[in-house]
Amino acid sequence: MELRHLRYFIAVAEEKHITRAAERLGMQQPPLSQQIKAIEQELDVQLFLRKARGVELTDAGRAFLEEARATLMHLDRAFDSTRRAARGEQGRLCVGVTSTTPFHPVVPRAIRAFREACPMVALTLEECLSNESVDRVRNEQMDVAFIRAASGNGQGLAVTSLLDEPMVVALPSTHVLAQTKTEAPVSLDRLSRETFILYGPPGTGMYDSTIAACQAAGFSPRIGNLGASTQLAPRITSTLSLVGAGLGITFVPASLQRMNMEGVIYRSIKGSNRPMATLKLASRRDEKSAVVKQFINSVKKEAKDYAIR
Repeated sequence: MELRHLRYFIAVAEEKHITRAAERLGMQQPPLSQQIKAIEQELDVQLFLRKARGVELTDAGRAFLEEARATLMHLDRAFDSTRRAARGEQGRLCVGVTSTTPFHPVVPRAIRAFREACPMVALTLEECLSNESVDRVRNEQMDVAFIRAASGNGQGLAVTSLLDEPMVVALPSTHVLAQTKTEAPVSLDRLSRETFILYGPPGTGMYDSTIAACQAAGFSPRIGNLGASTQLAPRITSTLSLVGAGLGITFVPASLQRMNMEGVIYRSIKGSNRPMATLKLASRRDEKSAVVKQFINSVKKEAKDYAIR
């Protein structure tokens, strides 16, 4: 029995008349009658009672009608699911974020737009440092990742720069530069004698941007020490907590000013050497998944629209 036989049977059952069913199916009545008889012979049951003005389902016919409809409905769902998957509208997606990238407006906007366009995609977020995200994307433990810097071996990866944003200096609220009422921008040379709290290990975006900006201004940042350990904070929240405790200063992307923390004041940086933070998207260069490609295109569109505003 083929799927077309189920459609023949359903048409006759719904029309309760073989001639009308044949017209609905676009075929002649005799071949349809033969097909219905062949189905009954294969099942070894009588599906219809033949009457003068049409046909009527038997108990076996009603049972078969219910299952036939369910079979075709399941098949239709399978077709729809397959087409949605091919269009990137169904499946699973694992997106990596650093602790700073979600604060940039483009990231939540892109994720929200994608979820609205593709509600049947199961999307999960995982937080880790940029270098960890890059490794996980390469090793297929993660599909894409919003990062600040792509360090190490970029073989097999496609890293797209989305947007640049200026960095600001985070100061303890007791710092002399935080006491100015005008909130005037701070020049980098005013920070040459300060103790810096660096975020993440070397090779991550915030660490490298801080070192590069200071060196461009003519000095190497003095990295704070607490006892025998260099003051390197693993996450931005712990970095700002140390700043709030008065242990030093740090640079953060301007979008991080949305994070209000006790004892922390933000000031913009002036001058041609002011540090910049780049928001990037890492993915696999040979990506085959339609879902991943759909997400990448959605992110690029949101970044482009944001830049135009």
